[in-house]
Amino acid sequence: MFSQISDASKLVVSKLEGWLDKLIIMLPNLVIAILVVASFYLLSKLVDRILRQILHKLMQNESVVKLILSITSFLIVLIGLTVALGVLKLDKTVTSMLAGIGVLGLALGFAFQDAAANLISGVIMAVQSPINVGDIIESNDTFGAVKSIGLRATTIYDPQGQDVVIPNRLIFQNLYRHYTINGQRRIDLSCGISYGDDLDKVEKVSIEAIKKITSLQPGRDVEFFYKEFGDSSINFVIRYWVDFRRQPDYLKAQSEGIKNLKKAFDQNDITIPFPIRTLDFGIKGGEKLSQVLNKE
Repeated sequence: MFSQISDASKLVVSKLEGWLDKLIIMLPNLVIAILVVASFYLLSKLVDRILRQILHKLMQNESVVKLILSITSFLIVLIGLTVALGVLKLDKTVTSMLAGIGVLGLALGFAFQDAAANLISGVIMAVQSPINVGDIIESNDTFGAVKSIGLRATTIYDPQGQDVVIPNRLIFQNLYRHYTINGQRRIDLSCGISYGDDLDKVEKVSIEAIKKITSLQPGRDVEFFYKEFGDSSINFVIRYWVDFRRQPDYLKAQSEGIKNLKKAFDQNDITIPFPIRTLDFGIKGGEKLSQVLNKE
């Protein structure tokens, strides 16, 4: 029994001595590997500082900036670890690690497809899209000002005072209407005048009234078009461009246009008719109400 214990202890000591010899042989490479990892770590910090300044000039989304910096630092450190393992001649370990990362990434990609799509869309929107916080857009049947652009979703503050959260991929993949980017917007104001009014006079008076709006875009003509013969009026549309940065700019210019038209029409005896309905009495129609009542 004692001989078996002695043999086992000799085997253990032999293994330890072998590991110690390998450690001594690998010690220079181990020191180099540690220096490589430390160097790449310091390099990641330097790149982080430089890249942060560049990204802040390109985009305003702090969440996306942090994500890009984290991914960049991770990749630099990962490269350092790969080089260090190569110095230690652990190439098989590197291959196995890369294969494991690939399998893990593939599994996570299938499991979180929507989340990954929203994340990638958020990054692309922050880098390339003209949408910024404060812009007025219309997307997925939602109109309002962009309140925030996150990694997963964009929050829109609608005119009713509600926050509407839209996944980034829906904005990125679908059409959206941007109202702020051009700094101007056209107002199409519809109205009707009576059949007895002079059409040329109405057109002249309407254009002069709209030109008094203070926020009109310079160099843009006021356009006037008659559209149709209505039931009780001849209908027209007058179109004009105004400065536009916020939704109240549009509403104010539209309200000012309505007031100017009404005031100008009153001063020039132009009538905006009420809807007119003719009631026929009797079985065949064409009888007065008094006649119908007398028959009874």
